[in-house]
Amino acid sequence: MIREAGPDDRAALDAILSARIDAAMFPLPNLREHGLGQGGFASDHRHATRFWILEDTSMVALTQEGMLMALLDPTCDLSGLPKTLSGMTLPGAVGSALSIRPALLALGLKDQPARLDEDDPGFALALADLQLPDLPGATLAPAAAAPLDLLIQWRAASMTENQGMSPVEAPAKAAEDVRAWLNADSHRVLLHHGQPVALTGFNARLPEIVQVGGVYTPPALRKRGHARTALALQLAEARAEGVTRAVL
Repeated sequence: MIREAGPDDRAALDAILSARIDAAMFPLPNLREHGLGQGGFASDHRHATRFWILEDTSMVALTQEGMLMALLDPTCDLSGLPKTLSGMTLPGAVGSALSIRPALLALGLKDQPARLDEDDPGFALALADLQLPDLPGATLAPAAAAPLDLLIQWRAASMTENQGMSPVEAPAKAAEDVRAWLNADSHRVLLHHGQPVALTGFNARLPEIVQVGGVYTPPALRKRGHARTALALQLAEARAEGVTRAVL
């Protein structure tokens, strides 16, 4: 059975996501920040999300911008999914491959052409085990410490290199992302002897856990420990604020 979650289901849905929090770092913050509508989105924010509960232990979700997410038990019945999402536009999907692959198969999207179609490994770290590299002359600063045009250039280059986005469309989307980062204070820049050399950030955050996203070093500055140092310093910053776990 599949049914759309409404405001009365918020606690149950939060429990489903929290039980698998490492894999829920997109849908869970969306739920907590934007809430639940029913038959529509709770707000017009691009991360506002509709949720459907399957068999009381699994869920499928769709953001306002059309990103499909899922957390599914292996034996979950997905036969009702195509009818449930009929008529909706799904430009992308993100999440654990163990859930996203079966959902795409059920929707008949398994072999559709895609700009990017990859399964990447997942990593998790208890921040009590964090080790800090030693890079003399390195300091971490808010992303706003770097020139705006440089941040947009780095983000566009990262999207072209890692997400398969065309160089023509990447700058506009990069500018949108950078504005969101600055508004949320979610990203940091590593300065080496005062010069920006790497970018790091969190693309989702809860009081107890952060999800790493947006790490980038320009090709000419790679293999010098810049990204590793930037990320470690930001994780140390989060640890000092009470965060105990990080995922990537």
